[in-house]
Amino acid sequence: MIKRIAKWTGGILLAGMLAVSAFAINAIYFKPWSINIFFERAFIKLGTTSPEILSQLRLFEQFGIDGHNAHLDDVSEAEGERQLQMIKDELAVLRRYDRTGLEGQQAVSFDVLEYFLNNMVEGERWQYHNYPLNQMSGEQNELPEFLAEIHQITNVKEADYYLSRLSEVDRKFGQVLDGLKIREERNIIPPRFVIDSVLGEMRGFIGVPVTENILYTSLVERLDKIEELPADDRERILTNGASLIQTDVYPAYRDLIAYYETLQPKAQGNNGVWSLPDGDDFYAYQVRSNTTSNMTPEQLHNTGLAEVARIEGEMNLIFASLGQDSGTIGERFALLNEQPQFLYENSAAGREQIITDYQQIIDEIDTGLTAYFDVKPAMGVEVRRVPEFKEQGSAGAYYNPPAMDGSRPGIFYANLREVSETKKFGMRTLAYHEAVPGHHFQLAIAQELQGVPTFRKLGLFTAYAEGWALYAERVAKEAGFQEDPYDDLGRLQAEMFRAVRLVVDTGMHYKRWSREEAIAYMVEKTGMAESEVTTEIERYLVWPGQALAYKAGMMKILELREKARTELGSEFDIRQFHNVVLTNGAMPLAVLENQVNHWIDDQRG
Repeated sequence: MIKRIAKWTGGILLAGMLAVSAFAINAIYFKPWSINIFFERAFIKLGTTSPEILSQLRLFEQFGIDGHNAHLDDVSEAEGERQLQMIKDELAVLRRYDRTGLEGQQAVSFDVLEYFLNNMVEGERWQYHNYPLNQMSGEQNELPEFLAEIHQITNVKEADYYLSRLSEVDRKFGQVLDGLKIREERNIIPPRFVIDSVLGEMRGFIGVPVTENILYTSLVERLDKIEELPADDRERILTNGASLIQTDVYPAYRDLIAYYETLQPKAQGNNGVWSLPDGDDFYAYQVRSNTTSNMTPEQLHNTGLAEVARIEGEMNLIFASLGQDSGTIGERFALLNEQPQFLYENSAAGREQIITDYQQIIDEIDTGLTAYFDVKPAMGVEVRRVPEFKEQGSAGAYYNPPAMDGSRPGIFYANLREVSETKKFGMRTLAYHEAVPGHHFQLAIAQELQGVPTFRKLGLFTAYAEGWALYAERVAKEAGFQEDPYDDLGRLQAEMFRAVRLVVDTGMHYKRWSREEAIAYMVEKTGMAESEVTTEIERYLVWPGQALAYKAGMMKILELREKARTELGSEFDIRQFHNVVLTNGAMPLAVLENQVNHWIDDQRG
């Protein structure tokens, strides 16, 4: 009897194992039976190609999977080709599912993923039309920030993973160098200011003793926070860390410096991408990709001019109410910029106060939005200074989302390179954009979504993400947090900033404006300091089309909101509208429009 049961049970287990194996093989190598399984497979196959992104997300650590934290990304040409083929293969599999038979979130997921993968495949033609080392986002400044800010060190194992990553810097930078040489062969050479800026940054980074470098000092700080860390382990980790920075990291930077020094005389100027091979078609693609729309550069340029005129009119009314009704917008803002009431002390104490005040602004609005939002993220957000080693070329502010395992909050980074650039009348708007209810609400809520594929929890589309953040500035005003006329001027200045971007980005890359023309136009229309404007204009030159996404996304969200308000009348609920926008994750604007239209139909019954 016992033998018979054992034999029968063993047969069932064997059959079950074979079935599971067949299911697993099908799910991994072929078209899965369920599209939901395919969505997760696509995320795992594409997402796990980047150990650094996995460390940022911290999605697998909760399951005890953390080996990726010992490695840096593979950015070799061979790996790039492998990943592109994988994207093509996954797109082909996706299109084998019957889209007409999908409903609800499955249909949304299909549309979002198809757009995302197809856009990447379309971009193959221009895969070398970028500048891997630039003042905004190159490996030379992103990698140190990643290692110092994102790589977690709470125990000896994680510290050893850090050392492992330091040992891979030379390999990764060598792969970057290979890609730079391919671009040079194709006559894709960065503008002169990019080369000058990056050289200065890299020289400065390795121009300090190893023990004063952020890669070492941040290691010391994190080790000091580990309770009961054995002294032998601490000494070993710090000794090996210093040695690796000296023997692997610094030489890797020197190789890139040497190459950029040879490239420096070959830079022909500070032109838009029209000067690159196939530049006009590349820019048209960048416009489509960043706005997730079919708007042309000409349309966006004209839209920008119209928006600049509209916002200028609103600014004139406020300035007149304050007794300042003469001079250009830029001249009147220049006067505000000099008033002591809007400035901080240029000192360490002044910078510390800026961080404190930003946090207070965020904490204040976070408790006062119940009439506009009934879904808020569980994770909080904190304000930090942009790391000093990269602040000269960085934007005025940026945001990093929380870790998915709850180990790290959302972080709003404020650039404090020049205290005079932080005007008190502009701080509310910037905090609302980067944190609450802007990027933090959008990205943190997406991460916490249930019942959607993992890829829907990521910020994949710039027009949606930046459009929401710019729209959030308007919502904060509507909610009563910009009642002071100077704060409202700060809001309008920020919106003018984004409207001007439509003009200068298309101006430089499509209409062939010079860098200097764009700087002059932006100073005149925004009243921003020339140092700030120069940083921004140079940003647009290395990220063609990205700056168009803000207004494109905001205008679409406002358009959809007004459509819903008009069609639903008294039944319109702003909180429910925000739920439709926020609780579906990032989407191309056309997919967002479909979702809002479905919601309107449902509300009508």
